[in-house]
Amino acid sequence: MKQSRITRVVQILTTLQAGKGYAADDLAKLFGMTRRTIFRDLKELKALGVPYHYDARAGGYTVDPEFFLPPVELNLQEALSLLLLVHKARAQIQLPFKNSALLAALKIENNLPVKIRQYCNTALRNISTRVSAQAPTSQLNKTFAQLQKAIMKKHKVNIKYHSLFDGKIIDVELCPYHLLYGKRAWYVLGASSLHKSIRTFKLNRIKELKILDKCFLDGENFDLADYFGRAWSMIPEGRIYNIKLRFLPKVAENVAEVQWHSTQKVTRNIDGSATVEFRVDGLGEITWWILGYGDQVQVLAPKVLRKKVVETAKNMIKLNEQQR
Repeated sequence: MKQSRITRVVQILTTLQAGKGYAADDLAKLFGMTRRTIFRDLKELKALGVPYHYDARAGGYTVDPEFFLPPVELNLQEALSLLLLVHKARAQIQLPFKNSALLAALKIENNLPVKIRQYCNTALRNISTRVSAQAPTSQLNKTFAQLQKAIMKKHKVNIKYHSLFDGKIIDVELCPYHLLYGKRAWYVLGASSLHKSIRTFKLNRIKELKILDKCFLDGENFDLADYFGRAWSMIPEGRIYNIKLRFLPKVAENVAEVQWHSTQKVTRNIDGSATVEFRVDGLGEITWWILGYGDQVQVLAPKVLRKKVVETAKNMIKLNEQQR
């Protein structure tokens, strides 16, 4: 077995030990290999005595958590990418337990070979990230830890939540399914006893949280992608719209080079503009995104979206004219 294959097999083993189930297609995509190669490497792991198996509930292959593989030395690229993630990228999101993450990175850094450590330290001085606006969460560590514990043990929680829709603090008994970072903040998704459906709650609006003695049985089949469906971001409204927008030349390329939605289709026009199409669940979220481009975007379809954008724009003008 060649060295390159040894490295590949170790990478697969390390991935499977993370505890998440990976199907053959997932591993093939992750490592840029064919399914045939993946199955051959899995066979190699079996020959080496690695206790992996296919877990139908996890939807892929996993390794027995009791199995221990001594740590391997990180190469230059692996070390730099890991330290970049912790030292620089962690500022981009409100990472729970930031101090613990930094301490773990320092432990790894201190055990790197001298030349690799020196190279990484020099490289990191010339790399920066700019922090985007984020929702402040003073109790993030505590709230996150409580919810993560409740999800793992399948315990219901009671939360007192500042609902902007209701304009007051509401009392919710929640079966927490999933924690998600998106839209500059952390959220918990779960079945709400108050709303009789799965809802999304922003962690920084949770004023009180108590883990209950009551357990829940559902949630095993909760799928984040299925829940959000084709929502523009995080709020599916239950109706799909065919969106067609024309962005003027000044912003066309900036818009076209970003994958805003899984259904996105871009047509570049002769005049330098770009026609961008989506199939989106709901109009609320995408309306605000469109308005962010001001007079550089034209709503071609549907008419209901164009009307919504025009009405909002008129209200903005009216509101600001009142300040004269």
